[in-house]
Amino acid sequence: MDPFPSPATGIGTALGAPQALHVPNAGGHYQFRVIVLGDAAVGKSSLLRCYAEGPGGAVPCPTVGVDFYSRTVPLPPAGRAKLQLWDTAGQERFRSITRSFYRSAAGVLLVFDLTNRASFERVPEWYREAAGDRAAAFVLVGHKSDLAAERAVSAEEAARLAASLGMAFVETSARSNRNVELAFETLAGGILRALGRGALAPPHNCGAVRLIPSPSRPRPLAQGEPQGRCWC
Repeated sequence: MDPFPSPATGIGTALGAPQALHVPNAGGHYQFRVIVLGDAAVGKSSLLRCYAEGPGGAVPCPTVGVDFYSRTVPLPPAGRAKLQLWDTAGQERFRSITRSFYRSAAGVLLVFDLTNRASFERVPEWYREAAGDRAAAFVLVGHKSDLAAERAVSAEEAARLAASLGMAFVETSARSNRNVELAFETLAGGILRALGRGALAPPHNCGAVRLIPSPSRPRPLAQGEPQGRCWC
């Protein structure tokens, strides 16, 4: 199974055959900064906690400002990618805080509530605000798919919006742990493909993408160089 799927439909199936990824430093380790955006009460924190800590956790309190999670995933053929997962508050009064995180994100999950049409209709606004002129990868997530009787947005309509914005669409449920892994793996795949195209060249600071070379062979010390220097 491809650990980083191609863009997915609303029911969580991959479109097209998996493509080989040309990834710089594929044998080393990366750190990707990921931000999760969307209206208040769409389930961003529940989604993140389910992915980072596993299903069945306590219901999180509303996010105040920004919260942080992390998880490490395998990077074929022999590396790893640590996802820094930033959970943002959806309330307007916190927008000035969360905007400061947009510019340093390699990937963005745009989350709306499948039972709340207003949260879906605001997706383009969130996208315009977060995208700017940057090359970050985006995935649209329709959350709370377990509440089928209360659905207000069809999978077909959401998939059309995602396609118009140039991103994948995945339906998820933190309550039933449905497609939670797929959503984040799809985003990680988008980041890797952007790296392969050169659109997300790793910066030299600890920003959106951090490259950590694989410690395959110790580098000889230069004359007079102290031991224990950090090379990252």
